[in-house]
Amino acid sequence: MVPTAPQGDLHAAHGSTPATHGMPRPAAVVVLAAGQGTRMRSATPKVLHALGGRSMLGHAMTAARELDPVHVAVVVRHERERVAAAALEIDEAALVVDQDEIPGTGRAVQCALDALDARAHAAVAAGLDTTAVVHDGGEHPLGDGLDGAVVVLAGDIPLLDGAALAELLDAHHADGNAVTILTTELEDATGYGRIVREQGTGDVVAIVEHADATAEQREIREINSSVYVFDAAVLRRGLGGLGSDNAQGEVYLTDVIASARAEGGSVRALLSDDPMLVEGVNDRLALATLGAELNRRILADWMRAGVTVVDPGTTWVDADVELAQDVTLLPGTQLHGATRVESGATIGPDTTLTDVEVGPDATVVRTHGSLAVIGEGASVGPFAYLRPGTVLGARGKIGTFVETKNAEIGAGSKVPHLSYIGDATIGEQSNVGAASVTVNYDGVHKHRTVIGSHARTGADNMFVAPVAVGDGAYTGAGSIITRDVPAGALGVSRSQQTNVDGWVERRRPGTAAAEAAARANGAGEGSDALGAQAQRELAEHNALTGAVPVVPDDDAGSPESSESA
Repeated sequence: MVPTAPQGDLHAAHGSTPATHGMPRPAAVVVLAAGQGTRMRSATPKVLHALGGRSMLGHAMTAARELDPVHVAVVVRHERERVAAAALEIDEAALVVDQDEIPGTGRAVQCALDALDARAHAAVAAGLDTTAVVHDGGEHPLGDGLDGAVVVLAGDIPLLDGAALAELLDAHHADGNAVTILTTELEDATGYGRIVREQGTGDVVAIVEHADATAEQREIREINSSVYVFDAAVLRRGLGGLGSDNAQGEVYLTDVIASARAEGGSVRALLSDDPMLVEGVNDRLALATLGAELNRRILADWMRAGVTVVDPGTTWVDADVELAQDVTLLPGTQLHGATRVESGATIGPDTTLTDVEVGPDATVVRTHGSLAVIGEGASVGPFAYLRPGTVLGARGKIGTFVETKNAEIGAGSKVPHLSYIGDATIGEQSNVGAASVTVNYDGVHKHRTVIGSHARTGADNMFVAPVAVGDGAYTGAGSIITRDVPAGALGVSRSQQTNVDGWVERRRPGTAAAEAAARANGAGEGSDALGAQAQRELAEHNALTGAVPVVPDDDAGSPESSESA
């Protein structure tokens, strides 16, 4: 997560974990997530669109949980199953509440409060002899229900964080308010509910929706952010008297303001000078704008905490990423999910990591990786692909054009070039030659390759799993290893080389290759044979390699005679 910002600052870092200054825990936080969001033009519910590595619902529920409330309730309706599943994945203890066909924020909160009251009654009943409870039709025999502060916020305000909510909650308790509203001022407040204040006291008289506002009220620049703290009893009584006599035919939560004031309660507002903090998302343009702003704030917080970001304009870091002091992020870096980077590591340029752990002083260059672990002082890239299950040990190396998957590569071991290492275990201080492949799949099952410590495998090796290469063993270049190689042994698997002398000049006459061969073979001096020096070198080469030259009388018996010219 990003560094914790100072308390009481509405510019606090997104994702911080604020304290509530010793104030009582809120009884509940209600997240409104029932809307369809038609302006998103999407089959995906609006609150499930993501920025900064979380859905908007995820941002709202994370901020809610930072207050440590007794309950978190999420109100759903449109695409109910998808939104409910997402909410429970974020917080399995959340109470999912269905809004009925009656529209409006007031109705949504009323449904949530009914469910929360029912839960409170059940908790009371669990400790009572309910057979002795007599209900005479008056007050509820198990009490009113939920008691304390109820925080209400919309599920589409992604920059709102726990620090801002904590400050609002503190103001609510400090002033003893019945209702406290988070507000801000906009140059153009079109479409927003206006805050109408009382002359002299500054208390909030009403919140008037734009469609219902007079021409004079539409000149007001202070707007409602749809973030509130209510006293539960005030909210319960106010919701009981709500109607839908307005331009939209909806039950407005803002109408609770009038009932709270009629009871003599204080309704006040906390004005934020940061409009982006409470900006809502209604379309894809707003989603992109707030996504960029969220990223800017995240990077600014990390830079203040000691992280070097060379080019903030091309660097993207999700809200849940963790960075240590003295990390360096080079241009084109994207860090997603639960990625964690330790001190002294350098990431980038042009690197994308998702849910990857990077150890101290490691370097990761032009790499795409997910669900991988990179050890201390290790080196990765350029142009490497780390798939899930990759674990690279301390001071190990995964080099250029190397793909790994479900592979454990020990401390100091290297896979430098052009290789695929999948379903494999490599010990410490081993070196895998270029163009090597662990052949892990037989068409039905995956099998594992094991290469020991201090082993040296040749270039262009195929390891046909299941197979093991022992500690200190070697394999020859070009080998196909199908049987285990014992510790300290040399594994070699090659066909015998044959040379057909003069083939190019006979089968490719007139080509540049044939002319070069003719010059090298002394054809210009009238000889079809190799020169004396060339003959000696060929004999020495054949003696060393075991190659047997084949010099046919003509092309008829050679394997190449059937090839087309």
